[in-house]
Amino acid sequence: MDVKVKAVLKDKLYHTEVIARNNLLISDEPKELGGGDEGFNPFELLATSLASCTAATLRMYADRKEWYLGEVTVEIDLKQKTDEGVTTFVRKVMFSNKSLDDNQLSRLEVIANKCPVHKVLVGEIVVTTTVEI
Repeated sequence: MDVKVKAVLKDKLYHTEVIARNNLLISDEPKELGGGDEGFNPFELLATSLASCTAATLRMYADRKEWYLGEVTVEIDLKQKTDEGVTTFVRKVMFSNKSLDDNQLSRLEVIANKCPVHKVLVGEIVVTTTVEI
């Protein structure tokens, strides 16, 4: 899958317009870090990617199995230990359908770990950068 995103930071502190396909969202820093708090900060966007991909992956799997999940809620707590160079994502998945059995929940946990964003985050990542005028 190829994804192309463009971020444009104009003259308004850290207020950044992020464009993907025909969609626009705002990224910003909280006020205590000098931003205007007008959107998600970059780490919140990263956690959002994992949360939304997990939810969608679980829904797709459940639909194929014809399992009713009810509302799917995915919470991500991103913790950084910059001095150790370690970032931890703590993911909690909840379903409003309380009649899911232990076997289904176990299988859904396996599927959550197979979401494409999860695979990217635990796989090898290469970032290349060019700078130009």
